[in-house]
Amino acid sequence: MEAFSDGVIAILITVMVLELKVPHGYSWAELKGPVSVLGAYVVSFIYLAIYWNNHHHMMHPVKHIDGRSLWANNYLLFWLSLVPFATRWVGESGFATIPVALYGVNLFLSGTGYYVLTRALLTANGRDSEFAQRLGDDFKGKVSLVIYATAVAAAFVAPWIACALYIAVAVIWFIPDRRFQPTD
Repeated sequence: MEAFSDGVIAILITVMVLELKVPHGYSWAELKGPVSVLGAYVVSFIYLAIYWNNHHHMMHPVKHIDGRSLWANNYLLFWLSLVPFATRWVGESGFATIPVALYGVNLFLSGTGYYVLTRALLTANGRDSEFAQRLGDDFKGKVSLVIYATAVAAAFVAPWIACALYIAVAVIWFIPDRRFQPTD
């Protein structure tokens, strides 16, 4: 499951970078339009890297994978697979309201995917397992979902507020989740 997820996330990052278009001219002014596209790419790249990093570390204490875990992982990967689409729409729209809100919905559903995966792994490994002990109450995961939902609503007031909240969640998760860091 870990290797499959690593491959999917690597492909998603590749798809995103292939979506970037090189400006036609050779002056700094030519970068004016692509700045929003590049900005959206940078944030999304960071998000996919965070998911990969945390997924990778989370799998270390996992001893059992069942069918529910595999489907939960696919649920997560499905929502992550839409990140390149949402990223391109946000970037090309210049951070317009509806694309920014949809981007947040995509992040929220990716976050629910990660949460569902942790619950499936908890069931497969047991409440007394090393995985369960390391997972704890998953405060960051729950708070992230609340921030995403708030950001989606904020997109309809001011898209920049929503974007600031998306970046805030990325900052929260940028340092790999210490609960799952190797102890050796």
